[in-house]
Amino acid sequence: MVTDNSTLSGRTNCGCTAAEAVENDRRGTRKARYRVDNVDCPTEEAPVSVGMRARHARDRPTDSEALYRIDNMDCPTEEVLIRERLGRLAGIRALEFNLMQRTLRVRHNLPAPEPIEDALSSIGMRVQRQGVEYTSTTLSRTNWWPLALSGVAAALAEVVEWSGGSDAVVIALALLAILTGGLSTYKKGWVALRNRNLNMNALMSIAVTGAMAIGHWPEAAMVMFLFALAEVIEAKSLDRARNAIRGLLDLTPESATIQAPDGTWREVQARSVEPGLLVRIKPGERIALDGEIVSGRSAVNQAPITGESLPVEKASGDKVFAGTVNESGSFEFRVTARAGDTALARIIHAVESAQGRRAPTQRFVDRFARVYTPAVFAMALLVAAIPPLAFGGAWMDWIYRALVLLVVACPCALVISTPVTIVSGLAAAARRGILIKGGVYLEGGRKLAVLALDKTGTITHGKPEQTDFFAIRAGDEYRVRRIGASLASRSDHPVSQAIARAAQTGGIIFGEVEDFGAIPGYGIQGRVDGTPYHLCNPRWVAEHLSECATGLESRVRALEQQGKTLVLLADDHAVLAVFAVADTVKETSRQAIADLHRLGVRTLMLTGDNPHTASAIARQVGIDEARGDQLPEDKLKVVEAEAMRGRAVGMVGDGINDSPALARADIGFAMGAAGTDTAIETADVALMDDDLRKIPGFIRLSRTTARVLTQNIVLALGIKVVFLALTFTGQATMWMAVFADMGASLLVVFNGLRLLRQRDVA
Repeated sequence: MVTDNSTLSGRTNCGCTAAEAVENDRRGTRKARYRVDNVDCPTEEAPVSVGMRARHARDRPTDSEALYRIDNMDCPTEEVLIRERLGRLAGIRALEFNLMQRTLRVRHNLPAPEPIEDALSSIGMRVQRQGVEYTSTTLSRTNWWPLALSGVAAALAEVVEWSGGSDAVVIALALLAILTGGLSTYKKGWVALRNRNLNMNALMSIAVTGAMAIGHWPEAAMVMFLFALAEVIEAKSLDRARNAIRGLLDLTPESATIQAPDGTWREVQARSVEPGLLVRIKPGERIALDGEIVSGRSAVNQAPITGESLPVEKASGDKVFAGTVNESGSFEFRVTARAGDTALARIIHAVESAQGRRAPTQRFVDRFARVYTPAVFAMALLVAAIPPLAFGGAWMDWIYRALVLLVVACPCALVISTPVTIVSGLAAAARRGILIKGGVYLEGGRKLAVLALDKTGTITHGKPEQTDFFAIRAGDEYRVRRIGASLASRSDHPVSQAIARAAQTGGIIFGEVEDFGAIPGYGIQGRVDGTPYHLCNPRWVAEHLSECATGLESRVRALEQQGKTLVLLADDHAVLAVFAVADTVKETSRQAIADLHRLGVRTLMLTGDNPHTASAIARQVGIDEARGDQLPEDKLKVVEAEAMRGRAVGMVGDGINDSPALARADIGFAMGAAGTDTAIETADVALMDDDLRKIPGFIRLSRTTARVLTQNIVLALGIKVVFLALTFTGQATMWMAVFADMGASLLVVFNGLRLLRQRDVA
């Protein structure tokens, strides 16, 4: 049950950022909706508004949104440049950057978006306006011949100078190399300097110009060529990370065979198919849309959605998903979602949105880079001036060392090391049916110490069957069973459905139910034949009815000790009948709990069932502790209590009934989210099928990601430190520095991309 206490309170590790407040708001549980407008840190993952205060969403004026794809926005240096330029434009309300997808979302109250586009163009951004809805990214294309010409000219300049050739030829070849390979760098560097921004293009432009000024023409040419080559290789490598999940869209056919109004079948574009239409699927055909089977049966390979390696048997009433493959039989299904709203499209959209929310390590690196670059630039100025002025050093020698420092100052390897690693981890998880909503959760998974789990549908199959029934008064069996089944048929809870199925199988005809409603944490109620009835758990009976039938308590206790769930039918005065329902434990649950224990995670089961049932199920799967009779608020209190002990807590549930505990946990996991919009929206991590083994797989991936992040940061900073030392001792050259910078960038990118091949995710 979702409540609203009008607070921005969230996790106990508060110091909650604006981004976390917005994230809590999105999850919609125990929170009021706020927009925090006076957050100006460019590394925060939330939309950052200009010059406003926090206010309630009801008071927010109507704004417009514009979404832009900016092909040459790859690095936080471009983000800072754009933020500074648009920050001076009146009417800009918020800016939301996604560097990995090269998109910028602008909320504004301008009459038209043209001033935004003009401002972006004025700082050299290649802007393409797109719809505010979800859009596709494409691989960047490279014009290779100018780069090849630059490389040849730079190499010839080195050869000519080494062989003692004409200085004029050396200068001409160097200029040719710089103009063909580095003209775009100079343009971007000039724009940055004009806007008082020391990004890597500005630093490289100053370094190359300085090298030419002191007569190091071949070296200036080689530095510019290597820098241009490094940018191209980085862009190609990053495109692999950017599009790691995009390939899933290629799995969806562009056409589908639908039934026309006249009953004939014809092939049409999948994007034109509306929900409700019938689609026919042949053996071996890939499914183009989400739907529900109405006739036929087959085995379907659902690996793109759930990560399951084996095909799943499907029959009438089962769901099928776009992008999956029909293995053998043929069937017809009724479309339930448009092409842009399929489970596959939601997965891709969620992962790409997650890429825009920076993880803690990424925020730290971005902050560090903003300090590091100007600090090294200032150091370079001091290196160029102090030794010659104070100690009589050679001007040209120390100016050259200062120029090498400028090359070393480029923070590219450090800055790209974290996003490419995080995105690779998100994509690796999504390919295996684990949808992670942001880098903060991918990083946080390694810290989980306690995992609380719901029972029904999480540890058990969630499809219990009725095992026992008895009426309190002899001869009243049919009447009370009909009443109980009529109420149960109106509920979608698995226990209620079991009661309804058993009655239907027994030939009982359901009655009309009026004033039907849920009693949160207890059961359901309604009027049948004009009389109010309650179909509830024993806890409700104990709290609301003063007297029970003779012997009822002992019979109920005996059934509970067998691990069965008890549901009691009562009117306003007494219990009329008892239904016993039993669920079966998933085999995967036992393995998952064992894996969690090997990872050092303590497990805790929280269920609304009675304590006897909870204990019986816990013993079967090896859970450390089980608590029964848990209302939604009780589960929330347990999660809060664990968090108060300083432990990182995860909560696994269905994303709806357990939403208070899911929202309060450090990481909330939703089970079986493939066909559920609510679960995908509510949880921090959505498991697209019902396999609990994916949680230990997620924790292992999180720990691997943390190791790769540490390796990348140490590698990037270590190379910088080495070259700073070599520069001061006079042993580093400019081309060596840029080559090392390029090498470091490629190493961290390829190291991060290793996560795409991560195999130990369930």
